Amino acid sequence: MRFSKTVIKNLLRTSSRKPSNNEQQATNQQPPLSTDLNENLQVLYAIYANCTDVVIHNFLIAGKTKAVLIYIEGLSNIDLIDQHVLTPLMQETAAEQGNMNMILQTKISVSSRKEVKTVLYVIGQISNGNPVLLIDQEQQGIALGLAKWEKRGIEEPVAEAVVRGPREGFTETLAVNTSLLRRKIKSPMLKMKSMKIGLYSQTQVVIAYIEGIADYTLIEEITSRLQRIDIDGVLESAYLEELIEDNPYSPFPQLLTSERPDVATANLLEGRVVILVDGTPFILIAPTTLFSLLQSPEDYYQRFVVGTAIRWLRYFFFGVALLVPSAYVAILTYHQEMVPTTLLLSIAKSREEIPFPALVEALLMEITFEALREAGARIPKQIGAAVSIVGALVIGQAATSAGLVSAPMVMVVAITGTASFMIPRYTAGIALRLLRFPIMILAGMLGLLGLMLGVIMIVVHLCTLRSFGVPYLSPLAPMKGRDMKDVLIRAPLWMLNTRPHLSGDGNKYRQSPGQKPDPTKGDEHG
Repeated sequence: MRFSKTVIKNLLRTSSRKPSNNEQQATNQQPPLSTDLNENLQVLYAIYANCTDVVIHNFLIAGKTKAVLIYIEGLSNIDLIDQHVLTPLMQETAAEQGNMNMILQTKISVSSRKEVKTVLYVIGQISNGNPVLLIDQEQQGIALGLAKWEKRGIEEPVAEAVVRGPREGFTETLAVNTSLLRRKIKSPMLKMKSMKIGLYSQTQVVIAYIEGIADYTLIEEITSRLQRIDIDGVLESAYLEELIEDNPYSPFPQLLTSERPDVATANLLEGRVVILVDGTPFILIAPTTLFSLLQSPEDYYQRFVVGTAIRWLRYFFFGVALLVPSAYVAILTYHQEMVPTTLLLSIAKSREEIPFPALVEALLMEITFEALREAGARIPKQIGAAVSIVGALVIGQAATSAGLVSAPMVMVVAITGTASFMIPRYTAGIALRLLRFPIMILAGMLGLLGLMLGVIMIVVHLCTLRSFGVPYLSPLAPMKGRDMKDVLIRAPLWMLNTRPHLSGDGNKYRQSPGQKPDPTKGDEHG
């Protein structure tokens, strides 16, 4: 054995952080394959010891030259291996036998193939499902693109359903996801940089962007943060999200997640960068802002009047989900004079037998509602909806009948829960659910003064928050007038001439001016 497994492990750790554009440089620094096939086999047998799913098939080419084919059972297409590799090589006659280049060109009918010159490159190709052919007295092998494994078909995303729009979603297979992007953006300016992250998982990560639209410094910053990650494995894009975000202690997500190719495409065309991770249908989009989290793809698939109305409704219920329980507690505890007399008498009557103050009552109901929501999300979906809805009704009615909570409090919690479901991004909804409790406690202690204090603290935090250098409240703070037409309202498409200002203005125009429909223009050609 020419080098120990410790050396191999250190090389694996180093190569796991190398992006594909430096692949040739990394290859030159790695120990090459030997011309002696037995020596190569000793190394491979040592590496794949106790790996019963790894097949190392020894055979003779033309009954004379020793060769070996290595692949992982379940990751490679065995039928194509037998048909296009083993059968033609083993049936070759000695008179026809030539060097490896001749074999590559005439005998192996596989379109995707590449030369491998190092042990680590061999391991990487085998792990990706590509069989590797090694021939005695040849210092390089042939990696054959015959990978095949079970994968889920393209389906409609469950977490981001829309009434009108594309019904396809990303899958767990990276090649399928990149092809979905290529299908929507056919320009060669769509670039994809690949790297592997994770010492043991060797998870492939792709950075997608449109050259000439995405800012170069943004691409370099994302690439640099990903390259600094040194971890055993990456099982989901959330691993990367937590390791590259600007402020890890903020409850607000600083990267946009989605499983819809149309959302990824729209953000690419706006100059953002998309991060795709093998093994998960959820992509990451950077940078993002608070307003991006409150926008839905359906806003752009409806007429602008409808899209604007829905967006205003969503903003309103964003405030309802965050502040209504706290406002109810504050007013009922300290500011009863703000409530109309008739309503105040009705509330007082419903609270006559309630043993808890309003704050404890609100916390009790909110925690119970959150527990029911999580229970409905975790149990099988056939009974999840029934448990969450029926459970809320039964527990709410039982709590009211038992005199533990009042009917108005049940209504407040129900309205708050419904409002939180209107947030199109699940991660943004979680932030609201977390922040609701400290604001409620402040309101119970200080009344409306505590509520305002909590709001001021949240606004200050949002003003200091960044997503890859982009202000989180952009374009509202700092104010960028030309971007406001797609924030507070959803302006008509013919008015959206410029892209959002993210980190540069290299290519800020996305369409020609004068796109407004005008039927009279056709009369000029009549």
